[in-house]
Amino acid sequence: MPAADHDCEERPPSPETLTELPFPPVTKSHILNCSFHSWYSSYRRLTPKARLLPLSSPFLEYLRADGIVLPSEGDINQISSNDTDSGTFSYPASPVSSESGDEEPDPSAAWLDIHQKIKSIIAELDGSVVPKLNWSAPKDATWISATNSMECCTPNDIYLLLKSSDFITHDLEHPFDDCESDSEDDDLSSDDLTDPPESETGRRARELRGISYHLVLRKTIPSMTTSLEFRCFVRARQLLCICQRDLNHYSFLDGLKAKLLKLIQQFFETSLQKSFSDDSFVFDVYIPPPHGRVWLIDINPWAPRTDPLLFSWLEILEMKEGEQSGSVEDQELTDDDNETNDNGSEEFIFEPEFRLVGRDDPEAYGFNTPQFSAHKMPKDVVDASADGGSGLSDFMGQWREILARQKSEEGAED
Repeated sequence: MPAADHDCEERPPSPETLTELPFPPVTKSHILNCSFHSWYSSYRRLTPKARLLPLSSPFLEYLRADGIVLPSEGDINQISSNDTDSGTFSYPASPVSSESGDEEPDPSAAWLDIHQKIKSIIAELDGSVVPKLNWSAPKDATWISATNSMECCTPNDIYLLLKSSDFITHDLEHPFDDCESDSEDDDLSSDDLTDPPESETGRRARELRGISYHLVLRKTIPSMTTSLEFRCFVRARQLLCICQRDLNHYSFLDGLKAKLLKLIQQFFETSLQKSFSDDSFVFDVYIPPPHGRVWLIDINPWAPRTDPLLFSWLEILEMKEGEQSGSVEDQELTDDDNETNDNGSEEFIFEPEFRLVGRDDPEAYGFNTPQFSAHKMPKDVVDASADGGSGLSDFMGQWREILARQKSEEGAED
């Protein structure tokens, strides 16, 4: 981790207070280039086994609809009532009933082809898959799963996670938030300049219709450990820095640090540096034992929406090639990090900063707060809690007023 004193000496505070991150414009084409289906065919041999399924409009409407109604699973093996520890989530064979007692129509009637293909893919991938859409996986919805994970053994496991996830909702409704149009984009809704200007809602709906949504089903890796997943930040085709994705301390990583850094650098230089569509991006990798191969897990936008984890985006944006934010001791530089140029003088070779969670770092004790816990309660409550005790107190007062008003209105009706 960077030394605080070093940072203070090397980075004096700016006389001007930043009101927003100095990000270059994020374009819609960059977001689309980071969609899984856009890059998967180019890097298929580098990623764990996966199947991509194009999604139809009726299926997308099902995902966007309020409430959770699951299809019948009459032909899928289900758990008996006393088999509660098998790790497989079961559903009733008959359609879910509404409060009035009427049976809900089977939602899969409009997309039976997709439902059947999902069943086939699960069977092909040994009966267990991990789902995601173009950009996001439903990590924030694992609380609703019987296994408390993203592992899915039936189509309904998948639907339940997708429909319960705020991350998936963002993919479906807000993929281009805070983006700028590319220069070649036509900002007009029609070629006729006499037409009335397009509304914001109409423009967004048109943009969403233009996205080719895919369901990605990856084969579950039973032995996969999050301690060996890493996030890598690339700017102008230069690997700037790397960090853990799992924000817990693992002492064994210290002994592997040099080897892992070399593997990731080699992987980037041979597989991604010159071939990816954009100059700046963020990619995630997994390096399982015996730590001889790097697997590409995902490619994320170079944008504020991508979590910088152990860094801050301001810290990353202010990095310069040949400079690292940590101390010399943190980087463990040796004479091997320098080379002699043709003039006989030593030339510094830039080494990306590789940041791990230290034993005494605050991040190492984050396990007391479940990850994505904010997604398990209404957004209004989360927003109120951000204002401290006064915010929650005001929220509770407003809630009591609403309940009192509803009670008085019900009494007047009676």
